[in-house]
Amino acid sequence: MLGRGKKGKSAGARVDTIIGQQTQISGDLHFSGGLHIDGYIKGNVIANEGTASVLTVSEHGRIEGDVRVPNVFLNGSVTGDVRCEERIELAAKAKVNGDVYYNLIEMAMGAEVNGSLLHQTDTLSPVTGFEYEQAGPATGSNRNT
Repeated sequence: MLGRGKKGKSAGARVDTIIGQQTQISGDLHFSGGLHIDGYIKGNVIANEGTASVLTVSEHGRIEGDVRVPNVFLNGSVTGDVRCEERIELAAKAKVNGDVYYNLIEMAMGAEVNGSLLHQTDTLSPVTGFEYEQAGPATGSNRNT
């Protein structure tokens, strides 16, 4: 069973489509849900907008094109820019020749990015300031009047 031996973040990731190791696709690939790539894609890989899609690229998988997916688990290679709205995990054999735009990134020793790592903030308005309560000096002394 896919993902059964792995605990943690990707254990619950559902796989709807598998691109096998002997499969080659030329052209853009649009998807929703879970996509697992063991083969070769020459074209952009794009998740349908508004979905919590997950792309998994195994150590045998290769993509020549841009990737625009909210969640990416990469252990293969991508030649092109990778844009992740939520999170990207670069495993030990991951190789990206392009820029990586991310919100949250996890990178294992051995992973390679030949490009820029560019942090993207959430589309929600960020917290711009905090209000602090004035507590006065913390002297611990009691005053008697």
